[in-house]
Amino acid sequence: MALAPELTAQLKRNADGLFAAVAQERSTGQVLMVAWMDDTALERTLATRRATYYSRSRQEYWVKGDTSGHTQYVHDARLDCDGDTILLIVDQVGAACHTGNHSCFDTPSLPFDVDDEQGDDQHADGAGAASS
Repeated sequence: MALAPELTAQLKRNADGLFAAVAQERSTGQVLMVAWMDDTALERTLATRRATYYSRSRQEYWVKGDTSGHTQYVHDARLDCDGDTILLIVDQVGAACHTGNHSCFDTPSLPFDVDDEQGDDQHADGAGAASS
């Protein structure tokens, strides 16, 4: 199954023909990982519902879980407004990260210069964003 021409026209690729893919866990909403895709990887993902990515270092396709058993079943795929990132809504089995963590974002928060917890709440929904 080839990608629909309308989708192919919407995709914005980098100089290597790649675009970012963000995997988000369906049950929790947690962002699990970011990887790269090209048209073929996306085509395979949509055809099989198994997350298929492109490895820049190995220059080959890989299906999440083929070697680790930590699979991603894709329930939904959405293109962002710029056409340069795909969001995959997945059921994750096992760790998503190559380090063995469930998420590649299981790291401490980075420090902010200003401690403004109240501001985080105000800006989360856009309220108070124009109050300066």
